[in-house]
Amino acid sequence: MILTVSPLEQHGPHLPVGVDAFTAQYFSRAIAERLVAQRPGWHVVLVPPLHLGSFTFNHVGTVHVRQRVVRDAVIDYGVSLAEAGFRFIAISNGHAGPGHLVALDEAAAAVARRYGIWMVSMTGHLAWTLLRGGYLQEIETAVGRALTADERAALSDDAHAGWWETSMMLWLRPDLVDGMYRDLPPARYPLIGRVRPNYPLRNGGQGYVGHPALGDPEFARATASVWLDRAMELLDGVLDGTHPRAARRSPFFHLPFLRTNFWPVVAAGALALAAVTTLVRARR
Repeated sequence: MILTVSPLEQHGPHLPVGVDAFTAQYFSRAIAERLVAQRPGWHVVLVPPLHLGSFTFNHVGTVHVRQRVVRDAVIDYGVSLAEAGFRFIAISNGHAGPGHLVALDEAAAAVARRYGIWMVSMTGHLAWTLLRGGYLQEIETAVGRALTADERAALSDDAHAGWWETSMMLWLRPDLVDGMYRDLPPARYPLIGRVRPNYPLRNGGQGYVGHPALGDPEFARATASVWLDRAMELLDGVLDGTHPRAARRSPFFHLPFLRTNFWPVVAAGALALAAVTTLVRARR
């Protein structure tokens, strides 16, 4: 069973709001085909996509959903699927918002723990490794040449509606890509600037991060091949019981302040401390 969960979100002036879902659905189908081919007798069911996502860039076209809602909706789906008898559930996702990735990890862990089944959000770890250059050598092999210094720098800049996502849409749905992407200048943001909400839409930004003008369907085909190889390596390891649990999750899962319950717990703790302090002072 593969469940696709991705938001509707603005992707610059040149891409449709469904970029994340189109990408996630492609990987869902491709993974299903590989699993069936490699494991005779297996069947893979694809769930219709859930257009849900948090930690989005809010602009016209974006449907923002709270992190807790994403987590709870995916838990409810997982519970229903587990109670229907499915023992292996993978979540495919095309959105890299940190809190969104954490919500999917939390949901998968909760359902797996409750029902003793295998449920994992497989794309968070893989997507961030890809965009951070972790598979650079494999990408160069797939492309058939070494990337130039400028291309390596562009890959390190890439985050949203830039080189990779524009390439994916030129490959998957070129009819939905506005040709203006060729004339869009690079949009670079320092790491510290990326923690601000809606940072690519501030100060005249057009809602993309990276180098969309480099968009190339052959680059998408090559990187998708690398990503699929790594995804299958992860899935095979999990299905065969040889892959460590921690490697299935996004790097953000281990940051407490990104967890769904962190701020409500902090707020409750602060209120409790304030109440105790007030009570103590009243008794003096």
